[in-house]
Amino acid sequence: MFSRILIVGLGSIGKRHKELAHQLFPNAEIEVLRLRDKSQIVDSGSEFLTTIQDAKEFSPEIAVLCTPSTTHISLALEFAKSDVHLLIEKPISQSSAGVLELLEECASRNVVLMVGYNLRYLKSLQEFRRHVSEGLIGKPLSVRCEVGQYLPNWRPNEDYRKSVSARSELGGGVMLELSHEIDYLRWIFGEVDWVRATLLRQSELEIDVEDTVHLTIGFEKSIYGKQLIANLNMDFIRHDATRSCTVIGDRGSLRWDGILGEVSVIQAGEEIWKTLFVNDNGIEETYILEWQEFIKAIKEKRYPAVTGEDGLRVVEIIEAARLSSKSGIQTAVIRSPFKSEASR
Repeated sequence: MFSRILIVGLGSIGKRHKELAHQLFPNAEIEVLRLRDKSQIVDSGSEFLTTIQDAKEFSPEIAVLCTPSTTHISLALEFAKSDVHLLIEKPISQSSAGVLELLEECASRNVVLMVGYNLRYLKSLQEFRRHVSEGLIGKPLSVRCEVGQYLPNWRPNEDYRKSVSARSELGGGVMLELSHEIDYLRWIFGEVDWVRATLLRQSELEIDVEDTVHLTIGFEKSIYGKQLIANLNMDFIRHDATRSCTVIGDRGSLRWDGILGEVSVIQAGEEIWKTLFVNDNGIEETYILEWQEFIKAIKEKRYPAVTGEDGLRVVEIIEAARLSSKSGIQTAVIRSPFKSEASR
């Protein structure tokens, strides 16, 4: 179906998307746009484009943005105005500035824009969400989430100090880099009303961004008349890589372990956790499923499962958290007035 695909950026995630594009579309012409002088790049192993004009002359049907989040909006607008469908790696941007303009541009041109929150395609997380929504543990009363990994171990073949994660100018920091957690909490429990946050640099890592974040999140009022609260702890400092979420309900507790790909439950009156699901499909397959959803949305001329609006809402929560950390008080999440037709 697609004969010209553009990958923008060729870091680790750009390389992954390039490989997937070749795998899914073996007969397509696939180009890479790297917005640096060729003399500064010694690891490409192939030819590539270096200017937006070069990219436009290539006339891609799809562009996958894998550059730092600080460049996403300006690049995406250029391609959207040329009717190029967009898969944008998370987060959609480092701030909400310009995001609404991009969403409206895409909507007016019937351009599909999908944000790369690929954890939604983990079978274990989907099972976790299903059990919550089907009431396995009754009414959710409280949510506890953790995610963390020692930054120098994250990409062992790279100097962490030069990575996007470590540099504020590139949109780094715990909240933006680990924003998957904010996305899936909203996906499972709905819109966020307010946050209370503490952002810290606790370690001796050579970074200029926060390495530790503590969030308390208040969701919209539930049908039970009470507000569900979640605690989310995020960091770059722990040596035991962790990704987990536990929901405490009035008839038991449900736990997701994102490292093991496991969902387990302990119900009221029981003393032992019972495994409900294990043996996840793995991260690589989530990217394939993400691509398949993106392509299907283009074919069917509809919004994808993870919309640009979803990306915007995550960034708005992050902005409220930054304001809360500075002020020391609970801060309302201000949602921009854009409403897609996508159903969740």
